Amino acid sequence: MSERIRWGLLATGAIAEAFARAVKVSQTGELVAVGSRARAKADAFGAKFGIPRCHGTYEALLADPGVEAVYVSTPHPQHAEWTIKAAEAGKHILVEKPIALNVYETQVMMEAAAANKVFLMEAYMYRCHPQTARLVELLREKAIGDVRVIQATFSFHAGFDPNSRLWSNALAGGGIMDVGGYTTSIARLIAGAAVGLPFADPISVTGAAHLHPETGVDEWALATLKFPHDIVANLATGVGVNQENVVRLFGSTGHILVPDPYVCWRDGAMPGKIIVNRNGQPPEEISIDSPVTSFAHEADVCGRAIRAGRLQAESPAMTWADTIGNIRAQDAWRAAVGLTYEAEKAANLKPVTIAKRPLAVRAGKPMPKGTIGHLDKPVSRLVMGVDNQDSMPHAATVFDDYFERGGNAFDTAHCYGETRSRLLGQWIASRGIREQVVIIAKGAHTPLCNPDALTAQLIQQLEWLGTGYADIYMMHRDNLDIPVRKFIDVLNEHVRAGRIKAFGGSNWSLKRVKQANSYAHRTGQQGFSVVSNNLALAEMVNPVWGGCIHCHDAADRAWLKRTQMALLPWSSQARGFFVPGRARPDKRDDESLVQSWYSDANFTRQARAVELAAKYHVDPVAIALAWVLRQPFPTFPLIGPRTVSETRSSLAALDVPLTAKEMKYLNLEA
Repeated sequence: MSERIRWGLLATGAIAEAFARAVKVSQTGELVAVGSRARAKADAFGAKFGIPRCHGTYEALLADPGVEAVYVSTPHPQHAEWTIKAAEAGKHILVEKPIALNVYETQVMMEAAAANKVFLMEAYMYRCHPQTARLVELLREKAIGDVRVIQATFSFHAGFDPNSRLWSNALAGGGIMDVGGYTTSIARLIAGAAVGLPFADPISVTGAAHLHPETGVDEWALATLKFPHDIVANLATGVGVNQENVVRLFGSTGHILVPDPYVCWRDGAMPGKIIVNRNGQPPEEISIDSPVTSFAHEADVCGRAIRAGRLQAESPAMTWADTIGNIRAQDAWRAAVGLTYEAEKAANLKPVTIAKRPLAVRAGKPMPKGTIGHLDKPVSRLVMGVDNQDSMPHAATVFDDYFERGGNAFDTAHCYGETRSRLLGQWIASRGIREQVVIIAKGAHTPLCNPDALTAQLIQQLEWLGTGYADIYMMHRDNLDIPVRKFIDVLNEHVRAGRIKAFGGSNWSLKRVKQANSYAHRTGQQGFSVVSNNLALAEMVNPVWGGCIHCHDAADRAWLKRTQMALLPWSSQARGFFVPGRARPDKRDDESLVQSWYSDANFTRQARAVELAAKYHVDPVAIALAWVLRQPFPTFPLIGPRTVSETRSSLAALDVPLTAKEMKYLNLEA
């Protein structure tokens, strides 16, 4: 392996030219290849910069064994696709800002980089310039006391062209996503440095903007961010108005002006300058020497990290956590001004994943599956909860990843609302996988727990889902005032009508389940196939919600073992009780956690889970989930990951081979 990083350029636009010039004067890199969608463009670019290998496709560039790292500078909507594919090709990656269209795409990209053990950084080149490091030093030295107010602007006036990426909705145009990200990133950097942190994330984001009447992207926009420690920031951006592109900081004992905060010259030397005004003293002008551009510093930051074997750069360059916080702030800014790109809308969902390929289970070891009575398809051992995805970008990224890992079961409910059911249904339809997935619908929640409401809600939810049937239907609660026979009769009507296949009850006592199945048997009808009560290593002390019950006690578990009835346990990880640092006897800030799970017995279980986690090299939460999975009756725990990394961490439990002795030890039975 050569000492210098062998760079390949993926795309040939103006920003790629800036980076190409930078690599040539960098200390760590060399240009070895360029790829374009048109061979003629690649050849012309290669001739201009003396690049030896020119490829007419991006795929050919990624297949080039001589390329060690790639710089992705395609239009914004293509960043995720080519970053994922570059990671899968084993290439280290520097991707132009914004890293992706939203935080959900970003999370998938980072998962791909982590899985393939490659470096990934978002290209905010000013973060690599020595001026930025000096600004951080000044803030940590309290040069102007405690920071109170941040003002950051990056804006310019471009003539309107609906086909330009700056103005195109299809290309994620507008100020917020083009140069507004600089203002969010520097404000977050300053707010963090002011209190000794690498960065800070805002507590709230509000904003206003003028959206172009033809394309809908923001011509100019403002945002107000509130940070911890009462730091506030005012941000301004735009592609349709020139503004003063400076950063001003106001503190308790002075103020700072950064005239060129983003040091974004694309060619030649780019020195820095910071002007510090301390109360009662003359201004101090601090010059920061730099013989090269920010892009050259950026190439070297990447090069040094890659050679050191790090997957991320060091602060103040963009770490993964920093990038996640920044794109989330941009998402919030867009939401505040009412800007959603057409590609993000549920109605425009394409029949491919973020990586622009058909959805399929990944090669390797897919999630194991089990069987449930009256179903003609297998069910993945971990069931995806559809209770926290409120937008298609969120739903599609989490659902795609779960399916690719081998998951196929989705838990929905009428009371989760119309939007979430429609998002799931639209995603399933776009992927063409209805017969490959198991939809669990729930209804008849208190106070509407009766046969008439059950029927009305089931029919309505099936319409929301866009399907003619649910694979499994569960009553969300029980109603002791209604005889079990009435529930069994109406559920069998829906079985005969083809609206459901298997059915059961959530938060039904096993005594009532026995009564229901006894009646079904006597009358020659279908009975319960599943129960969905709480089961977690930590025993629920008090109900999480009214009407909730668990089946943790020995008698219930013995009955489930004897009958082999499937259990779909909710809160199978005790709502974070086993997450390190989340639950401690002296930490009582989460009243729900305290009320439902805090007990001496559960803290002993927690300590034993921590002990076995060290043995199996997993997190304690994986041990807790493994205890549920290893019961002597079929369990299909419901999980509610909000990110793809949370899904991955849940899957770790599937590979923990707890012994019978360890199972008893964890549950205080030995």
